[in-house]
Amino acid sequence: MFVDKAPITVIAGNGGNGAVAFHREKYISAGGPDGGDGGRGGDIILVADSNMSTLMDFRYKRKYVAGNGADGSGKKCSGKDGESLVLKVPRGTLVIDKETGKLIKDMADGEPFVVARGGNGGWGNSHFATPTRQAPRFAKPGLPGQRREIILELKLIADVGLVGFPNVGKSTLLSVVSKAHPKIANYHFTTLYPNLGVVYAAEGKSFVMADIPGIIEGASEGAGLGHDFLRHIERCRLIVHIVDVSGSEGRDPIEDFEKINEELSRYSPELASRPQIVAANKCDILQDKTLLDKLKSYAEAKGYRFFAISAAAHIGVHDLVMAIADELSRLPPVHVFAPDYVEPEAVPESIDDLTITVVDGNVYVIEGAWMERLLGSINFSDFESRMFFDRTLRNSGLFDRLENMGIQEGDTVSIYNLEFEYKK
Repeated sequence: MFVDKAPITVIAGNGGNGAVAFHREKYISAGGPDGGDGGRGGDIILVADSNMSTLMDFRYKRKYVAGNGADGSGKKCSGKDGESLVLKVPRGTLVIDKETGKLIKDMADGEPFVVARGGNGGWGNSHFATPTRQAPRFAKPGLPGQRREIILELKLIADVGLVGFPNVGKSTLLSVVSKAHPKIANYHFTTLYPNLGVVYAAEGKSFVMADIPGIIEGASEGAGLGHDFLRHIERCRLIVHIVDVSGSEGRDPIEDFEKINEELSRYSPELASRPQIVAANKCDILQDKTLLDKLKSYAEAKGYRFFAISAAAHIGVHDLVMAIADELSRLPPVHVFAPDYVEPEAVPESIDDLTITVVDGNVYVIEGAWMERLLGSINFSDFESRMFFDRTLRNSGLFDRLENMGIQEGDTVSIYNLEFEYKK
């Protein structure tokens, strides 16, 4: 199954907590704090794989989590870093931020990309020793890893895109000039997903050709399959427009040619301006030669190079391939989309961000990231650590804020899973 779009969630690993430990060794008294730091959380890394051509691997599994960093330990031993998770995606996959719709990264090159970074490990208590606080019984918790909701969207990387109405011979041409084996049959919409093939034109000259299926009138608005696959032509440096001139279906080649170009223009004006080569196919079963002559005159008058071919009978195919290679030699490289996503600035955790809710008239529930971070560094079984907690809350202005809200002595203060009786 061909899958070219997949929303996923990536969660980097959390950093490990710092350790609270003290050096203990025979004949050494008061060894001092020696708690080690926590390990760093693992990253989520994307790597482009040229051997992949679909996002099928992401169709059913939507959540990817890297390893957490290990906690620190005594003897100033740091915790082990969390294991990073490497996700392989097809070359040409766009990484899009789900919330904003902005492009984070175009995986067109072979460079690994860190899409979610792991959190740093917390400091052990050895970092907090001072001349006046020689035995700190608290450490810092690790920071959480980055979490992202992203959309993976594949835009195939091909030099040449074959476009045209269904059943005009695009798949046949691809099978003749490359080793690709697309499904070929004499009915519309035989091809249900794009096919890629490598074409060897001459010694040292090769290019990638893509057969783009299902483009019909109204494709840019969702008709047929073209709306789903038009995106795969966007990178193509050159468009080869295949037109059936046999008259076997009673169609007007010029009208077909204009309708497809109109759909390309509606989808993307930039795409419609790409260089084109017109290939009049099925010349071996031509019923009315005037159809071929009219299309040739029409295409050449618009400045397009024109070739009369029969993909099935291998007529004129070699000349077409050499013309494509010659045209590509003068065109710029495959288009790479520039990211437009701007990483939001990290907002420092602040006491002002705390929410205080009054429940039952005398219970004050306090929540917020600043408070969570503070609680993680407090050892409530240690008197000095509890005093540090009290001083921090008092100096932060939290007590003044509570009193302005009307708290009375004896009321309950609830902070996550802890409850305190308020005393002035």
